[in-house]
Formats: sequence, structure tokens, C-alpha cells
Amino acid sequence: MEPVMQPSLRVSLFLIVVALVGVAPVRAQMPEDAAQVAETVGAFHAALAEGDTTTVVAMLSPGVRILESGGLETLDEYVDHHLSADIAFAQAVPRDRGPLEVIVRGDVAWVVSSSRSVGRWRDRDIDATNAELMVLERHSSGWLISAIHWSSR
Repeated sequence: MEPVMQPSLRVSLFLIVVALVGVAPVRAQMPEDAAQVAETVGAFHAALAEGDTTTVVAMLSPGVRILESGGLETLDEYVDHHLSADIAFAQAVPRDRGPLEVIVRGDVAWVVSSSRSVGRWRDRDIDATNAELMVLERHSSGWLISAIHWSSR
């Protein structure tokens, strides 16, 4: 009879493997889905930092809602009013992201994370603690971001 690996040990081993390959640690009941969701969030932030608007927009669901600083934007509003500033900020101010908490429930997932941004932006010194909540939906093309809520202090 072969030994059976306990679920908590499987999750722990998965988290170690994920950490070794450079993706922030995740917690979820479906490790493969959780890793894909975490990769989507990481790729979104990488595209912002690279100024790749095509990739950023492709990763957002057409019905996405973005909440920040008390405002609410649709995809078109975000692209027209806020995306360029988010790219400029991501390029100017380095961000140190903490671990991700990923929860997957069927075709919906949410990711909670915090980060710290320290640098200079528009002649101001920045030292901010940030919180992020992203909600993603599984589509035939993969996971798309359907909601983002950013806050900082």
C-alpha cells in the first residue's frame, strides 16, 4: 500500500513550488486554477509596468469595473481617462508586492494582495501601502479581470 499524501501537505508542496518559480504564494482549493489566476494578475501588472496597453486591455473583461479613489470606471472610461496614468505611475514608482491570496470558486476567482510603493511621482515622494482586490472570470480564452478595487494610504 502506497502512502497517501495529506491535503495540507499537497497544498504546502504546491506553495513551495509556486514560490520557487517566481509567482507569489497563493491559497486555493484548485492549485492549477489558482496558479493561472495568479499568473494573470502578475501579467496584468507586468503589462502596466511595460506600458503595454494592448495586453492590459486584452486582460480586462469588456464589462470590467475599476474602483479607485472613490471613483468607478468602465473599460472605456479606464482606457480613456486613467490607463495612461496607471502606466506612468507603474513605470516611475517601484512596487513591492506581498503574497497573493487566491480563492477560486468554479469559473470565478478573487485575488487579494497588498503592496508598498516607494519612489517619486510628479515631483512628490511616494511611500504608500496599497491594497488590491481583483475578481476574475474564466472565459474560453482564459481568465479575464472583471473587477479591480485599488486603495492606498
